[in-house]
Amino acid sequence: MDPITLIITALSGAASNAVLSSAVAGAASSVSSGVCQAFAQGGAQDAYNTLKDLINRKFAGQPKAQMVLEEYETDPETYEVPLKKKLAEAGADKDEEIIQAAEKLLEQLQPEESATTSKYKVEFQAEVKGAQVGDRNTQQNTFN
Repeated sequence: MDPITLIITALSGAASNAVLSSAVAGAASSVSSGVCQAFAQGGAQDAYNTLKDLINRKFAGQPKAQMVLEEYETDPETYEVPLKKKLAEAGADKDEEIIQAAEKLLEQLQPEESATTSKYKVEFQAEVKGAQVGDRNTQQNTFN
Protein backbone atom coordinates (compact mmCIF):
# COMPACT_ATOMS: atom_id res chain seq x y z
CA MET A 1 0.00 0.00 0.00
CA ASP A 2 1.46 3.36 -0.95
CA PRO A 3 1.94 5.89 1.89
CA ILE A 4 -0.92 8.23 0.86
CA THR A 5 -3.37 5.31 0.68
CA LEU A 6 -2.09 4.08 4.05
CA ILE A 7 -2.73 7.49 5.64
CA ILE A 8 -6.19 7.81 4.05
CA THR A 9 -7.13 4.26 5.09
CA ALA A 10 -6.10 4.92 8.69
CA LEU A 11 -7.95 8.24 8.82
CA SER A 12 -11.08 6.80 7.25
CA GLY A 13 -11.18 3.80 9.61
CA ALA A 14 -10.77 6.00 12.66
CA ALA A 15 -13.20 8.64 11.40
CA SER A 16 -15.92 6.06 10.82
CA ASN A 17 -15.35 4.67 14.33
CA ALA A 18 -15.48 8.18 15.78
CA VAL A 19 -18.71 8.93 13.92
CA LEU A 20 -20.17 5.63 15.12
CA SER A 21 -19.08 6.47 18.65
CA SER A 22 -20.85 9.84 18.54
CA ALA A 23 -23.96 8.41 16.93
CA VAL A 24 -24.51 5.76 19.58
CA ALA A 25 -23.29 7.66 22.61
CA GLY A 26 -26.77 7.71 24.09
CA ALA A 27 -28.09 4.59 22.37
CA ALA A 28 -28.91 1.37 24.15
CA SER A 29 -27.30 -0.92 21.57
CA SER A 30 -24.75 -3.00 23.45
CA VAL A 31 -23.00 -4.20 20.29
CA SER A 32 -22.46 -0.70 18.92
CA SER A 33 -21.55 0.62 22.33
CA GLY A 34 -19.01 -2.16 22.71
CA VAL A 35 -17.41 -1.24 19.39
CA CYS A 36 -17.24 2.41 20.43
CA GLN A 37 -15.78 1.60 23.83
CA ALA A 38 -13.16 -0.59 22.17
CA PHE A 39 -12.26 2.32 19.90
CA ALA A 40 -11.95 4.75 22.80
CA GLN A 41 -10.25 2.37 25.25
CA GLY A 42 -8.09 0.45 22.79
CA GLY A 43 -5.74 3.31 22.14
CA ALA A 44 -7.16 3.94 18.68
CA GLN A 45 -8.48 7.35 19.70
CA ASP A 46 -5.02 8.40 20.91
CA ALA A 47 -3.39 7.04 17.75
CA TYR A 48 -5.95 8.89 15.62
CA ASN A 49 -5.36 12.16 17.49
CA THR A 50 -1.59 11.72 17.10
CA LEU A 51 -1.92 11.15 13.34
CA LYS A 52 -4.22 14.16 12.94
CA ASP A 53 -1.85 16.36 14.95
CA LEU A 54 1.11 15.32 12.81
CA ILE A 55 -0.81 16.03 9.61
CA ASN A 56 -2.01 19.38 10.96
CA ARG A 57 1.61 20.29 11.72
CA LYS A 58 2.51 19.34 8.16
CA PHE A 59 -0.34 21.58 6.96
CA ALA A 60 0.82 24.54 9.11
CA GLY A 61 0.21 27.82 7.32
CA GLN A 62 -2.15 26.13 4.85
CA PRO A 63 -5.68 26.85 6.09
CA LYS A 64 -7.28 25.24 3.03
CA ALA A 65 -5.42 21.96 3.63
CA GLN A 66 -6.41 22.02 7.31
CA MET A 67 -10.03 22.61 6.33
CA VAL A 68 -9.93 19.65 3.92
CA LEU A 69 -8.62 17.42 6.74
CA GLU A 70 -11.40 18.56 9.08
CA GLU A 71 -14.10 18.15 6.44
CA TYR A 72 -12.80 14.67 5.57
CA GLU A 73 -13.93 13.45 9.01
CA THR A 74 -17.58 14.18 8.27
CA ASP A 75 -17.64 13.59 4.50
CA PRO A 76 -14.84 11.26 3.41
CA GLU A 77 -16.33 10.52 -0.01
CA THR A 78 -16.30 14.19 -1.04
CA TYR A 79 -12.95 15.11 0.51
CA GLU A 80 -10.86 11.99 -0.19
CA VAL A 81 -9.39 13.22 -3.48
CA PRO A 82 -8.65 16.76 -2.21
CA LEU A 83 -7.06 15.32 0.95
CA LYS A 84 -4.86 12.97 -1.05
CA LYS A 85 -3.72 15.93 -3.15
CA LYS A 86 -2.97 18.07 -0.08
CA LEU A 87 -1.10 15.21 1.63
CA ALA A 88 1.05 14.69 -1.47
CA GLU A 89 1.72 18.41 -1.87
CA ALA A 90 2.81 18.66 1.77
CA GLY A 91 5.10 15.63 1.43
CA ALA A 92 3.24 13.55 4.02
CA ASP A 93 3.99 10.45 1.94
CA LYS A 94 7.69 10.96 2.67
CA ASP A 95 7.30 11.79 6.37
CA GLU A 96 8.26 8.67 8.34
CA GLU A 97 6.62 9.95 11.53
CA ILE A 98 3.25 10.32 9.78
CA ILE A 99 3.57 6.93 8.06
CA GLN A 100 4.44 5.22 11.36
CA ALA A 101 1.51 6.94 13.08
CA ALA A 102 -0.84 5.72 10.32
CA GLU A 103 0.51 2.18 10.64
CA LYS A 104 0.05 2.28 14.42
CA LEU A 105 -3.52 3.51 14.03
CA LEU A 106 -4.34 0.71 11.57
CA GLU A 107 -2.85 -1.81 14.02
CA GLN A 108 -5.20 -0.45 16.70
CA LEU A 109 -8.23 -0.52 14.40
CA GLN A 110 -7.54 -3.87 12.73
CA PRO A 111 -5.16 -5.87 14.92
CA GLU A 112 -5.95 -9.21 13.26
CA GLU A 113 -5.35 -7.83 9.77
CA SER A 114 -2.28 -5.75 10.52
CA ALA A 115 -0.54 -8.79 11.96
CA THR A 116 -0.57 -10.38 8.52
CA THR A 117 -0.40 -7.34 6.24
CA SER A 118 2.58 -5.69 7.92
CA LYS A 119 4.77 -8.78 7.52
CA TYR A 120 5.96 -7.63 4.12
CA LYS A 121 6.67 -4.07 3.18
CA VAL A 122 7.32 -4.09 -0.55
CA GLU A 123 7.80 -1.01 -2.63
CA PHE A 124 8.95 -1.19 -6.23
CA GLN A 125 10.80 1.80 -7.62
CA ALA A 126 10.78 0.68 -11.26
CA GLU A 127 9.01 -1.68 -13.61
CA VAL A 128 8.88 -5.19 -12.18
CA LYS A 129 8.14 -8.39 -14.03
CA GLY A 130 7.31 -11.57 -12.19
CA ALA A 131 7.45 -10.32 -8.62
CA GLN A 132 5.95 -12.49 -5.95
CA VAL A 133 5.55 -11.77 -2.25
CA GLY A 134 4.53 -14.30 0.33
CA ASP A 135 5.48 -17.48 2.14
CA ARG A 136 6.23 -20.85 0.55
CA ASN A 137 5.56 -19.67 -3.00
CA THR A 138 6.87 -21.16 -6.19
CA GLN A 139 7.14 -19.29 -9.43
CA GLN A 140 8.49 -19.97 -12.88
CA ASN A 141 8.98 -17.05 -15.25
CA THR A 142 9.75 -17.05 -18.95
CA PHE A 143 10.43 -13.65 -20.45
CA ASN A 144 10.95 -13.04 -24.15
